[in-house]
Amino acid sequence: MQLEMLYSKIHRATVSDANLNYVGSITIDSKLAMAAGLYEGIKVDIVNINNGERFSTYVIFGDNDGEICINGAAARKVAVGDIIIIIAYAIYQEDELKDYAPKVVIVDENNQISMIKNEV
Repeated sequence: MQLEMLYSKIHRATVSDANLNYVGSITIDSKLAMAAGLYEGIKVDIVNINNGERFSTYVIFGDNDGEICINGAAARKVAVGDIIIIIAYAIYQEDELKDYAPKVVIVDENNQISMIKNEV
């Protein structure tokens, strides 16, 4: 059996920019994205804690420290300063779940890493 499970998430990131006139995606500080095990182009769900919006997009790496920018049409679903959760999923075989431990990156209000956990 294959199960779609949480792979990684960045918890309580602050939206630093919203760029409506971009093709699409979420730009994430490359150091932060790599700490979460995210790849450029990986599909992620974005959950906006401030307004309840939930949408999917893909990751591109940014060069600015702490950058979390929602691009394209999805920019209408956030405001700068909103708190979001960035969630990536992966498909696992049931036997892979014996040692299952998703990566959870918790950030502060400036999107600096406060803690990295390997648990739900």
